[in-house]
Amino acid sequence: MKIGILVFLTDYSVDVAAYARGMEEMGFESLWVPEHPVLPADRTVFPYSDDGAMPKVYSDIVDPFVALARASAVTSTLKLGTGICLVPERNPLLLAKEVATLDLYSQGRFLFGIGAGWHRSEIEIMGGDFDHRWTQTRESVMAMKELWTKVESEFHGEHYDFPPVYSFPRPVQRPHPPVLLGGRAANVFRRVVAWGDGWIPAALEPDKISAGRAELARLAESAGRDPASISVSAVWDRPDRDMIRRFEDAGADRLIVQVATCPEADALAELEEVAETAIV
Repeated sequence: MKIGILVFLTDYSVDVAAYARGMEEMGFESLWVPEHPVLPADRTVFPYSDDGAMPKVYSDIVDPFVALARASAVTSTLKLGTGICLVPERNPLLLAKEVATLDLYSQGRFLFGIGAGWHRSEIEIMGGDFDHRWTQTRESVMAMKELWTKVESEFHGEHYDFPPVYSFPRPVQRPHPPVLLGGRAANVFRRVVAWGDGWIPAALEPDKISAGRAELARLAESAGRDPASISVSAVWDRPDRDMIRRFEDAGADRLIVQVATCPEADALAELEEVAETAIV
């Protein structure tokens, strides 16, 4: 079982360079950094907490690509993932270059975790179409695949349309870094099979992971695709050894442990605790 870490990095948290070095030394497989370019100041109900209150850290986090680039410079084996990149909030022409450049400088260590977002105001402020955000996300990914794999790239869709262009560098990973879709909606499995390389479910019990893995396999076989080509990266908060075993038995290839946002000494101490539990 591959073990990764997801952490919300801020200007008051551990420096990602020190954190990434510590992760690599302790044997972790991957570092995952989330994204919220802005958060509107209007009152919003947070869908992932019991009381609907949004954690302050969501409005404080750094840009994931800059953070992962810093991490790449001080590591050599640690994989570097967006967990997740909000694709409808970014222009695919610029995003394709950011992904390719990070993959180049990390020598093929980038994992492109993506999602469509849940915050209507945020998505609309950033230029996204909330009601059609997954259609927009798919188009963006299709456009980026053209940019990553063709010398002259063009794309003509409903949300994105551009004539033949040159876009370099190419990613080190060919044909491109793995595109891993976050989400828990029923349609996520069809999306993964049709145009993704993996699924990133957050806060789902192992039995739901097992059911999701089975559905991915069924859809992949129907589409003539090898189910083994699709990865599952489960996100969980501080699992014990039994929970890790259950995730592995459920078909997860990777467990991403979400940890607290805190200063360097506390962050590295927590990292050591996770390593003692999760890394065998």
